Amino acid sequence: MSNVGTGLPLRVFLVEDSPIILARLTESVTVPGRIEVVGHADGEAAAVDALRVGAWDALVLDLQLRAGSGFGVLQALHRNGRPPGSRVIVLTSFALAHYRARCEQLGVDYFFDKARDYDRVLDVLEGMASGGG
Repeated sequence: MSNVGTGLPLRVFLVEDSPIILARLTESVTVPGRIEVVGHADGEAAAVDALRVGAWDALVLDLQLRAGSGFGVLQALHRNGRPPGSRVIVLTSFALAHYRARCEQLGVDYFFDKARDYDRVLDVLEGMASGGG
């Protein structure tokens, strides 16, 4: 069950292979009592496994990973489903039109460029934590 709109903290899972960006994201999105990072992975297989068994409301996903790719994670979510009410946010340095189109085909809710749109991820998560989507 989703925590969106329940007053419980929004549960965010991060998939990012850069330890520096992962640390920055974790610090940026965590708002005590409102938004919490419930897990992270730096590769496709670990992400797919964790997302299948863990409870999460929002996924922030990079496309380029240490092992595998974000597209593999998206394909697994597309095939296996995701929690009702959850949102998938792609945050990538490779914000190319054909990547965006493929992500849309795989059900991504938001597609952001790391260099230009980083703060928009925070806005989306704050909106979800406030009961929006």
